[in-house]
Amino acid sequence: MSSIGTISIMGAGAMGAFYAGKFSDMDEKCISVMASGERYERLKKEGIVVNNKRYLLPVIKPNDRVPPADLVIVAVKNHHLQDAIQDMENRIGERTVILSVMNGIDSEEQIGSVYGMDKVLYAVAVGIDALREGNVMTYTTQGTLFFGEARNTVLTERVKRMQSLFDRAGIVYETPDDMIRILWWKFMINVGINQTSAVMRAPYGVFQTSQEARDVMDSAMREVITIAGAAKIRISGEDIENWYSFLSQLSPVGKTSMLQDVEAKRKTEVEMFSGKMIELGKSYGIPTPVNQTLYRIIKVIERY
Repeated sequence: MSSIGTISIMGAGAMGAFYAGKFSDMDEKCISVMASGERYERLKKEGIVVNNKRYLLPVIKPNDRVPPADLVIVAVKNHHLQDAIQDMENRIGERTVILSVMNGIDSEEQIGSVYGMDKVLYAVAVGIDALREGNVMTYTTQGTLFFGEARNTVLTERVKRMQSLFDRAGIVYETPDDMIRILWWKFMINVGINQTSAVMRAPYGVFQTSQEARDVMDSAMREVITIAGAAKIRISGEDIENWYSFLSQLSPVGKTSMLQDVEAKRKTEVEMFSGKMIELGKSYGIPTPVNQTLYRIIKVIERY
C-alpha cells in the first residue's frame, strides 16, 4: 500500500488553511495550494497565517504543467465549486484521491460526475471553531474529520492510506460505518447553526447559553430530520443531542462560516442550506416553513 506523498488544496479559506498548516507541519515539501488571478498573487506574496504561524506555500495555477497529486482537498465555497472542478484537472491522476471538506450533501457527486466516484471520498469536518480574516486563520478546537467510503464496514485501501496520513499529520478523524448518514448529520447541523447564527449575528457562546437561540436552531434541524426520513436517511432527535456535545467544546467567541461571510459582506452558502431544503421539501411534498423564512431573511441580508 503506497502512502500519500503529495497534497494539493483547492481553496485557502479557513478549512483549506487549517489542512495546509497541518500537512506543512508534517512535511513542508508535500503540500501546495491551487489558485488563480488575484488570489494567486496574494498567496504567493503573503502566504497564510494559522494560529500566528506564517506558511509560504507553493502556489500552483490551474494551467501549470505539474505532476498529479496523490491527494486533492477541495475546500471552496459552494458557488465556486464548478470553477474549482475545472481548475484542478491537471492535478488529477490515475491514483489521485479527492476529498471534499465542503458543506452540503452533494459536492462529492458533483466532483465524481467529472472525475469518477472511484477517486472521491466523502468527508465532513465537525467541531472546528475556525475564524478567518483575510489570510489569517485562528482556531482553538480542530474538531473531528469524519471521512470514508459511503460504507466502511470493511476499510478500502484508499481509506487506510488516508488514515495513515491523518495519523502522521495529527488530524483527528473517524471513519464511520455509514458515511452518508454522517453527511446528512453535518448538513442538519449547518442548516441549523450556520443560518440561525447569521440571522442573529450570534457567536457559538449564544447557542451555548440561550435556550431561545437553540430553539430556533433546533426547529430548522428538525425539518432536515423529516426530509431525511423521506430520503431513507437515518437521523433523529438523538443526533441533535450529539451535536450539542460538539457545540459545548467550541470557543464561545467562535463564529460559523456563514456569520463570518455576513460580517465580511461576502456571498453566503444559503442556497446549499435552506435553498437545498426548500428544493427537497418540494420534491417530497414536505413543508419547510422555518427554512423558507431563514432563506428569505439571509437573501435580504446578502443584498443590503
